[in-house]
Amino acid sequence: MPSHGANAEPRLDSDTGEQPLPAGERSIFVCFAWGTILLISDLPDIFWHSLSGHVPGWLFWGKAGVLGVLLAIYLSWKRIRPLWQFAAVMLVFYLAFLASTAVGDTSWWRSRFSAPPASFTIAYLGSYIRDAGVALAVIGVLWLIKRDRRRFFLAKGEVDAAIQPVRWLGIRPGESWRTFGWIFAIAAGLAVLVPTVAGLRLSPSVLLRAAPLLPAGLLFAAINAFTEEIYFRASLLSTLVTVVGRNHALWMNVAFFGLNHYLYGSPPGVIGSVMTGFLAWLLGKSILETKGLWWAWFMHFVPDVVIFASYAVLWVQR
Repeated sequence: MPSHGANAEPRLDSDTGEQPLPAGERSIFVCFAWGTILLISDLPDIFWHSLSGHVPGWLFWGKAGVLGVLLAIYLSWKRIRPLWQFAAVMLVFYLAFLASTAVGDTSWWRSRFSAPPASFTIAYLGSYIRDAGVALAVIGVLWLIKRDRRRFFLAKGEVDAAIQPVRWLGIRPGESWRTFGWIFAIAAGLAVLVPTVAGLRLSPSVLLRAAPLLPAGLLFAAINAFTEEIYFRASLLSTLVTVVGRNHALWMNVAFFGLNHYLYGSPPGVIGSVMTGFLAWLLGKSILETKGLWWAWFMHFVPDVVIFASYAVLWVQR
């Protein structure tokens, strides 16, 4: 029988292995966390675009500034101090992204990765070297904060873990991520493949010319899936679950990822936001339930393979 005395062991969160805040104390954290997510998401971009038809370049810098101010507030205000980890990780993410963009805009970088006659591999390699740098910056700050890679899900996880039932998705009690992960990855790949193929002008000669580019496409799909799971998913979930609870953390990830595809998604608009929001929810659910990135990465990687294969086709058709 569990002890309720003064010497009782603290109950650790099953998702992160850390001690969660009592549910009754979470309301203020939920309010501040939701406010932060909406401020740093693409919601301000959407609002500005709807008024003026464009998004000013300084807006992203403004979001980084907001994160800096909020980090100072969270550190100085004891009542909401547990949110400092979330603000710190997101600030590093935004600053790393700005640094990556600045590097990509230099003439030195462009002359090596963008100048004609750059190959498919070299052109995309430049982007994904910088993207990997952003992910490494996020991993670095998460390591400094958590001191255990498993606490920010940088692990394969329990690939055979049970999946919590979701009736409207047809997921019944007793099913595992090993089964559902394969099914969803293949379904997602096919869902991307059909409209992608319909939009391409394919011929045997085009496919033969594109085939040598496919190994590079596989590499870029793998890198893209990994980096996005680190800075879009692991960063938020590992710093928010013990503070605001599992459900709020998942829905904050849905809002952040979905809103960030409203203007620039494929397709853009509400449909694109809903589609990517659903993907964020499912991938986040897999991370929390398996305590690792494997299935989130794999379910992200498979449709990305189709996308990068289409990029290879378009490259040889230029």
